[in-house]
Amino acid sequence: MQRYKCKVAYVGTLFSGYQVQPDKRTVQSEIEKALEKLHKGISMRVFASGRTDAGVHAKGQVIHFDSPLAIPEDKWTIALNTLLPDDISVIRVEKVSNDFHARFSVVKKEYRYYLYLGAIRDPFQQHFAYQFKYRLNFSDIELAIGSLMGTHDFTSFCSAKTEVEDRVRTIHEIELFEENGLLVFRFVGNGFLYNMVRILVGTLLEVGTGERSPQSISDLLAKKDRTLAGKTAPAHGLYLWEVLY
Repeated sequence: MQRYKCKVAYVGTLFSGYQVQPDKRTVQSEIEKALEKLHKGISMRVFASGRTDAGVHAKGQVIHFDSPLAIPEDKWTIALNTLLPDDISVIRVEKVSNDFHARFSVVKKEYRYYLYLGAIRDPFQQHFAYQFKYRLNFSDIELAIGSLMGTHDFTSFCSAKTEVEDRVRTIHEIELFEENGLLVFRFVGNGFLYNMVRILVGTLLEVGTGERSPQSISDLLAKKDRTLAGKTAPAHGLYLWEVLY
């Protein structure tokens, strides 16, 4: 059996998230169906770097699977993309050692969140960027970002549905920049909790509109209470951008 690592991109709009769910269309189920066809009906399982929610997109999701088939790496890409729907694409397939794991071997992840700041709705952005019509104070946002950098318990910035007990994570980089007329939040960390990036964005937007002060972020971290942080930003602005090993 050979282990294969795949870089996968997908548009999350029409998926009920990444992970398999009964009677729902998911990214994992579509990939496993394609692999099952290639393996002549043998059930296949793939393992991902992590889940993404319904509506969340990925430019650089990483999965792995084991296969007895002796298919060249470039032919795997062609074969899978022939069988996958148009809103999923396998970007690259490579052979890896059997001790590689798409989830447990992760060193860093990068997420990006896209905002459209125009006052008039742009139909070409409605599934790919969150329209935010309010004026933002970028100096205050940058001040708040400084308090989030480093290693913290991010209980205040994760969903109440979060199952993991250890909620300490390290954020290495947070960057705010403009790209093609959109405002982008870029986050790089050793891992992210359930809804963490979307809650961070929602809270930073409240800082930007003056609803809360930049200095309040340190207090939020210390209190470890989700109800004190900002709203969860909508899923469709979020992209799993890159996974580093």
